[in-house]
Amino acid sequence: MKRSRATAAVVATLVAAGGLTACSSDGGGSGDDGPVTISVVQYQQTRIDALQAEIPGFEAAMKAQGRDIKVDLVADVLTDEQFKTKITQQLIAGEAPDLIDIGENLVPGFAGAGYLAPLEDDLEAWDGWDHYRPQFKDAMVRQDGSIYSLTHDTGVYNLFYRKDVLTQLGIDTSQPETWDDLITRLEAVKEATGEAPIVVPAGAAWGGGTWAEGFQPILGGTDQDFYDADSGTWDLDSGGFEAVFDLYAELQSKGLLPTQDLQNPNPWEPTKYDAFPAGTLPVAAQGSWGWKFDWGPEGQAPIPQLEDKVDTWQYPALRDGDQPFGWSPPGFGYAVPESSDHKDEALLLAEYLSTGEPLARQLVASGAASPRDDLADVEPLASEPKLLQAGDDLADSVFVPTGDGADQVSQAVATATELILNGDADGEEAYDAFKKDATDLLGPALVKQ
Repeated sequence: MKRSRATAAVVATLVAAGGLTACSSDGGGSGDDGPVTISVVQYQQTRIDALQAEIPGFEAAMKAQGRDIKVDLVADVLTDEQFKTKITQQLIAGEAPDLIDIGENLVPGFAGAGYLAPLEDDLEAWDGWDHYRPQFKDAMVRQDGSIYSLTHDTGVYNLFYRKDVLTQLGIDTSQPETWDDLITRLEAVKEATGEAPIVVPAGAAWGGGTWAEGFQPILGGTDQDFYDADSGTWDLDSGGFEAVFDLYAELQSKGLLPTQDLQNPNPWEPTKYDAFPAGTLPVAAQGSWGWKFDWGPEGQAPIPQLEDKVDTWQYPALRDGDQPFGWSPPGFGYAVPESSDHKDEALLLAEYLSTGEPLARQLVASGAASPRDDLADVEPLASEPKLLQAGDDLADSVFVPTGDGADQVSQAVATATELILNGDADGEEAYDAFKKDATDLLGPALVKQ
């Protein structure tokens, strides 16, 4: 989508919330400033509600610029896997909405297939781009040098723990420096309660979350070379993979994972929505969205006095010499389908929603941290200390951008960890199964030789 910006006369009026600039219609816009209706899709109820509240402000801001742009919100409540299936079908058919809000893990595949429009030229011309943290700018760039999704939220993945429960049990709540240290504490919890004390996404039922929320954060803190962005290949011989499978196997063999719950069709419900709020499962691998989306007052499973009862550890080190760390991938981002007839207007909406008070309100609603450096004093985010702390933690957190093949690796990890949950494999056997499966799924072009 390499398009020039509109004339200065059109963009002289900047909205206070966004400081937006408008695009010309060259290469996909409306051709004039006449009435245009664009569609945007959201599939999570919290995000639907937050976006719906921002649409009138965008339409008014565009009207102040002399542009008649209406927004049709496609509110379609789906699971992650259902949304992935549906939006894939729409992109293939060229029938996707003009703007889609998708997780970072879906971008490489859709971009590689040519379904998404490149955004980098327009983003470079947008004044908001200067306020994006460098690591997120870098993470948005794909192997071909283009950007296909504007990240608008992020978070820090940590281990959330029930400090009230652990304190009552006499368990140390200081930052564990190694997994050995943490496992010793978890064994003490199990001995005292008889219950599995930690949930880390694993197995087939968790879908893509087994990789994105469970396995990959631990792997990224142990080995940051498992994906080579220059060649676009995966190093399946990386020692990090086997080390993480060994960790899963140790947790499973010692009865520390809630195996039956992890094999539930919706494994996050009995673990994160039932057992963690009840305090019977006191440690959970989780992103900072948990403060709002999962356990906040309006969340899926509210925990009264949440900030008094819950705190976070960084991921402890898995190998000698590793340091505790947080994992901070780009979260959701706005992408414009290549098939859209209103690319310019769609990107204007994305920029508006990714700026100032509109962004601050959405971050608070979903419990996310800001990928920008200029929102710390913007309400309502300014009144959310846990989310501001997550933003501060971004400075020294870890993330390894990947490209084509992420879905295939995710699938292979889910299958291999399922073997561990079933008792059919130890860590080494699960790694061997993963390597074979991932090699077949990726094909020779995506596997480092």
